[in-house]
Amino acid sequence: MKAYFFATCLGGVAYSNTCINAIKLLQKEGVEIIFKKDQTCCGQPSFNSGYYDYSQQIALHNIKLFNEPYPVIVPSGSCAGVMKVDYLELFADSGDYAMVKEFSSRVYELSDFLLKELKVNYEDKGEKVKVAWHSNCHALRVAKSVGSSKSLIRQLKNVELIELEREEECCGFGGTFSIKEPEISNAMVQDKIKDIQDRNVEYLVSGDAGCLMNISGAMQKNNVNVKPIHLYDFIAQRINL
Repeated sequence: MKAYFFATCLGGVAYSNTCINAIKLLQKEGVEIIFKKDQTCCGQPSFNSGYYDYSQQIALHNIKLFNEPYPVIVPSGSCAGVMKVDYLELFADSGDYAMVKEFSSRVYELSDFLLKELKVNYEDKGEKVKVAWHSNCHALRVAKSVGSSKSLIRQLKNVELIELEREEECCGFGGTFSIKEPEISNAMVQDKIKDIQDRNVEYLVSGDAGCLMNISGAMQKNNVNVKPIHLYDFIAQRINL
């Protein structure tokens, strides 16, 4: 099987090791990865800010770049949601809709692809540990990939997944929201951190780099002794990839 890998902006800038681990997880299952060097942003920042013309240009660039009929694998529910669902809204009244629909049907958040298409079953090789999971808003409500992500964690026999009371609440990042409304954003992430601390866990796991950057930065400032880690780094670590 061949598949495209869409690294995302934060994957390229700050989470390159996560992208490498994500690719290794796919290669472990025999998937041949195609990485397009001219890939760019999914268009979410401009889309959320109301710049729809610019967002269409970005979307069309990606659609034409990933033009072969291979799955497009995205290690982020946020970006996957944009490419899989929001692109359809963006081009609803466009003559390009059929092309966009075909592209969007090939987009998978990585955990969905691993669990539902590749049917992975991981052997946990790590010590016993307690973790909490943060659900990214777009992964939860748009890509709807959170169930698959948590199912992968539950496959790891020595990992105890402790549910957060505020799991489904935004961490306050929201891309441009954290820049436009910093005070509200900070209040939201403080609530999230309090919930994490109350669970007495060693790791906070999430499938979204933006949320992890926001929460980990705030935890560091608050001297919170919980390790933030991306889902695909965590899985790679647990199976000794």
